[in-house]
Amino acid sequence: MEVPCVRVAREEGEATRRELADADLIDDEYEIAVAEGDLYVPVTDPDAVPAGLDVVSRPVDERETQTTPADLLGFDPSYERLGEAALLDEDDDERAREIADAVLESDLPVDTVLNKASKVKGETRVRDWDLLAGDDTEVVHREYGCEFALDLAAVYFSPRLATERHRVTEQTAPDERVLDMFAGVGPFVIPFAKRGADCVGVDVNPDAIEYLRENARRNGVADHVTAICDDVRDVTSEYNGWADRIVMNLPHSANEFVEAAVAIAGDNCVIHYYDIQHEDDPFGPGERAIREAAEPAYEVTVETQRVVRSYAPHELNVCLDVRLER
Repeated sequence: MEVPCVRVAREEGEATRRELADADLIDDEYEIAVAEGDLYVPVTDPDAVPAGLDVVSRPVDERETQTTPADLLGFDPSYERLGEAALLDEDDDERAREIADAVLESDLPVDTVLNKASKVKGETRVRDWDLLAGDDTEVVHREYGCEFALDLAAVYFSPRLATERHRVTEQTAPDERVLDMFAGVGPFVIPFAKRGADCVGVDVNPDAIEYLRENARRNGVADHVTAICDDVRDVTSEYNGWADRIVMNLPHSANEFVEAAVAIAGDNCVIHYYDIQHEDDPFGPGERAIREAAEPAYEVTVETQRVVRSYAPHELNVCLDVRLER
C-alpha cells in the first residue's frame, strides 16, 4: 500500500525520525523502509511535515506486531492522543470503560485514559474529566520539538491545532517581539521563543501561567519569555506600541479584545486573529472588527484567510493573518 513518507539519507535518519516523533507525525501502522541508501518514514499528515523535508508516496509494509484498540474491540474507537494519555468523548460510561481497557491492553504507549465529563466552560475554558486509568490528569505533550507539561483539568489545550501553531511559528523572525493575548501553557509562546523571539504571554488562568513558566524552563527559553497572569486589556498600557506580532486565539470572544490588540501593535505588526463564524461569512466579522479598531491610524491588509477546521455544523474555526502598518 502506498502511503506518504519522509525520504531522508540514512545518516540523517535518526535525527529526522526524532524530529517527526516530537511532532507526533510518525504513522505507527507502517514500517520504516530502507531502499538505495535512503530511509522512508511513514507520516500521518504530509501537510504538517516541517519545511525542508522531502515527502514522497511509496509502498511500505504494515506493522504486524502492533495491536490496536480496534483489534481488541472489533470496532474503531474514537480518541485523541496527548502525550501518554488517551482522551475519549463517550456518553456511555460502560462503553468508555471498555475502550479504556482496550487502549491499555493495546500496544499504544499510553498509561492514562480520560473521558470528557463536561463541555469547555468558564473564563479559563477548562472541562471536567473522568479518570478511567492512570494517576492524574497531568500529561507531557511533545509538538514540533517542544515539550509542554499541562494539567487537563486545570488548563485548556487542544492537540488538534498543532499544525496551525506550526504554520504561524514558521513566520516568526528571531528578532521579533511577540505577544500572545491568551497564552495558556505556551503552545505558541514556547516555539516563538525557541526561534529567538522576545515573547510575552498573558492569560487570566493562574494555573496556565505557572505551566507557561515551567514550560519555558523545560524548553530552555525562560530568558525569552515573560508570563503575566491578568486580563490582557489591563496590561495594554505597559506594552503600548510594543509588538511586531500578536496572537489572538480566543474564538467566539476575540472581537472583544481587538482595541487592546491595536493598542499593543507596533508600527508594522501582524495579528493572527482566530474566530468561529458561520460558513456563509467566516472571515468578514473578524476583518470588519479589526478595520473598525485600526483604521485610519493603520493601513490594514488581510494577508491570509485560512479555515483551520470545522467546528460545528455550518460553523468554521478560521484564522486571519492581518498586517497593520502605521
